[in-house]
Amino acid sequence: MKVFSKYLIVFYMNMWYYAFMASIVIDTPIGKLTLASNNGALVRLDFGDLGANGAPEDILLEAEKQLKEYFAGERKEFSLELAPEGTPWQSKVWTELTKIPYGKTISYGELACRAGSPMAARAAGMANNRNPISIIIPCHRVIGADGKLVGYGGGLPAKEFLLKLETENRLGKNFDSCDTDCKGEELRTATRRRGEA
Repeated sequence: MKVFSKYLIVFYMNMWYYAFMASIVIDTPIGKLTLASNNGALVRLDFGDLGANGAPEDILLEAEKQLKEYFAGERKEFSLELAPEGTPWQSKVWTELTKIPYGKTISYGELACRAGSPMAARAAGMANNRNPISIIIPCHRVIGADGKLVGYGGGLPAKEFLLKLETENRLGKNFDSCDTDCKGEELRTATRRRGEA
């Protein structure tokens, strides 16, 4: 019951947040996403339809365009003004998330190291979990130390979809039919992460 209450509280907090921001809802291959902006910067991207509000700022229309390009496999980096709200530690972790290359993954431990606190894997995981601009700040690129997919605000199927989309666009859509020597370690690693080795 406590877990359900926690999610209910987060849901209503997000609804309250969107009531005071310009926001739009877009359709994507992983479901509806709600984007919010404030003063010309993107401040939130949440899974689900949390309601459109007000006249969309230009940043929201640009974010929608870039997300469509991303899902079509045409965009590997986002070029948007972002203003996520968080603690200094969270901001540091989120900055490190933006440095993970398209189609690559790192562990929570490595994320903590990159953020300057090698012993803070759990804290890095919590900051990752609090990322207010999913996909664009690519928290989906962080996986467990054992290579398994763990936790994602949009659900593990969405995380798996995003990682597969990026891997296929980075390595080529037919990389599974390739023998391991044609792509080297990248192919073996990508296949292992998907549990096919």
